[in-house]
Amino acid sequence: MRYRYSRWDNTQQLDDLTAEEILDALSDDLIADGDLWSALRRMYRWGDEGKLNNRLAGLQDLLEKLRMRRQQELARHDLGSLLEDIKQRLQDVVDTERSDIQSRLDQMRAPQSAAPDQGSQRNNQGADFDQGALKQLFEKMANKRLQFLDNLPESPAEKLKQLSDYEFMSPEAQAKFNELQQMLQQQFVNRQFQGMQQALQNMTPEDLQAMKEMVRDLNEMLKQKMQGIEPDFQSFKQKHGRFFPPDINSLDELMEYLQKQRAQMESLMNSLSPEQRAQLQQMIDDLVKDEDLRWELASMAAMLEQLMPSDQFANSYNFTGSQPLGLQEAMDLMARMQSMDQLESDLESAQYTGDPSSVDAEAVRQLLGPEAARELEQLQSITQILEDEGLIQRNGDRWELSPKAIRRIGQKALRDIFTKLQKGRFGGHEMDRHGVGGDRTDESKPYEFGDPFLLDMKQTIMNAVVRNGPGTPVSLSPEDFEVYRTEQRTQSSTVLMIDMSRSMMLRGLFFSAKKVALALDSLIRGQFPRDHLYIVGFAYIAREMKPHELPSIMLSEYEYGTNLEHGLMLARKLLSKESGSKQIIIVTDGEPTAHMEHGRVIFNYPPLRETYAATLAEVKRCTKENIVINTFMLDRSPYLSAFVDQMTKLNKGRAFYATPERLGEYVLVDYVNQKRKFIR
Repeated sequence: MRYRYSRWDNTQQLDDLTAEEILDALSDDLIADGDLWSALRRMYRWGDEGKLNNRLAGLQDLLEKLRMRRQQELARHDLGSLLEDIKQRLQDVVDTERSDIQSRLDQMRAPQSAAPDQGSQRNNQGADFDQGALKQLFEKMANKRLQFLDNLPESPAEKLKQLSDYEFMSPEAQAKFNELQQMLQQQFVNRQFQGMQQALQNMTPEDLQAMKEMVRDLNEMLKQKMQGIEPDFQSFKQKHGRFFPPDINSLDELMEYLQKQRAQMESLMNSLSPEQRAQLQQMIDDLVKDEDLRWELASMAAMLEQLMPSDQFANSYNFTGSQPLGLQEAMDLMARMQSMDQLESDLESAQYTGDPSSVDAEAVRQLLGPEAARELEQLQSITQILEDEGLIQRNGDRWELSPKAIRRIGQKALRDIFTKLQKGRFGGHEMDRHGVGGDRTDESKPYEFGDPFLLDMKQTIMNAVVRNGPGTPVSLSPEDFEVYRTEQRTQSSTVLMIDMSRSMMLRGLFFSAKKVALALDSLIRGQFPRDHLYIVGFAYIAREMKPHELPSIMLSEYEYGTNLEHGLMLARKLLSKESGSKQIIIVTDGEPTAHMEHGRVIFNYPPLRETYAATLAEVKRCTKENIVINTFMLDRSPYLSAFVDQMTKLNKGRAFYATPERLGEYVLVDYVNQKRKFIR
């Protein structure tokens, strides 16, 4: 079997993203922002930002592709060639007419090929006189037309206008001119009314009357709209529906459709030079010759402009390329450029609202290709994928994380911290004491009375073989029995105290603290299920936080103060109902600046002596209740270090300085070090 490999070019199809992969990519933003909608909006805008190997593109990626595609169009085409195409076609009409006239003149002036006999000459003298008169008349008429053609103005608009009243002698030239006129009519007028194309091709008095009646009825509806009266659009559609796309079902939709069609012409005009614009406008004015229809169209345009200004649809474009364009190609290009403008607006709006479903995937497919449409559809399916997997759920009109998702985020935080640890960091924590109870280890020992009978069958039989020698049956005696040792893991209760003061937010430290809390909760749930974890946040006052609240907790820029005393007081109260070993883990970036006095908060910066004294008094109370306090400092401030030194002298706990990036490693390693103890 052969395999063919090629360089990656970002177009290869990748497997669909799983809900777990999407949630993992969202997890850091969820922890940092505390808001699912904000995290989703960031993902919608920027994609996975490399977290999923760039498998998920964002709305900004689509926006950049769209702007690049528009720039390619601007750099490719020459809009100034638009009138050149009309000039060439008009010149072709004139050349064809002149060539046909000259050819017929040459034929008439050519000498007869053979002289007639004398009798025939006498009989045809009257006919020769008539033929000569006809030739003279034809030459006069032909010369007059040639002179008219020679005197045609250079301006294509004036040339078109004069040729409209000219009586062609050449059927071929007449056909070419009619074709040019129909093309101009279809592009300028049919851009507004879809059904006019067939009418304009074979205009009859009945067709003209139907068109005038349609525009008149439309104007009547627009007048009613301006007066606040709701018009009967369905009756209008039933009568004149052939002039419009079938999917238009209201007057507002029709108005928007008409204005967008008019805007294409306005964009074309705005993108031309003043001279070109004037010539093209003159051509348009000369196309509709019926005065009543022209009046009705002008009235319609004025009312539409009042009800729905077209400047919201029309833009000018600076084309710098050299590829020439015909009129039809130019109008199609204007439609495409305006579709790009609309898609750009939709993408920008979707970034702001956080709702990619508002972007038309079909428009993306037409303008940017199927791969871009697939990227958009992938973005649009994110919430459905997460909901189907039970990771998010509806709460009114908002999405919120499910308990399953919160556990997953904690596991992700734990994995992130563990992957930063060096190999063996968690090894070598055994002590010299082994004994009964707890989890089984892989180490065995001779059986003693009272040991759990966790028999190591292999070692037991080997002991008997060594004692008796090889042979069967193997004879066992009591001293041959070996059992597995058990690992006694101490049951403990921990309060993780997180500083939630304003400085933690301003310095970007709260993200690391939240991630540690989530990881520690996940670690205890998974490996130490008999332990208890409480989480306390402290700033102006302290309060308990449940683990499931952690992803959505946010700091307030108005939350000032570091009330460590109140936090220790609450932690001591929570631990008072627990047995076993007890500890408090403090994560902070500053010394205490607030304390409680008669039920009121006393705040001051610089800190008061009373604040230090009240906090150290609470440390003493924790120490008396055998609660160990370990402090992780996120700042090397001498004031914080000096205060923490006093705490450790009173409590005999430990103090660490940790950077935000390695805070999780310090806290989790220290926790596990204290847990993996063996009792002999």
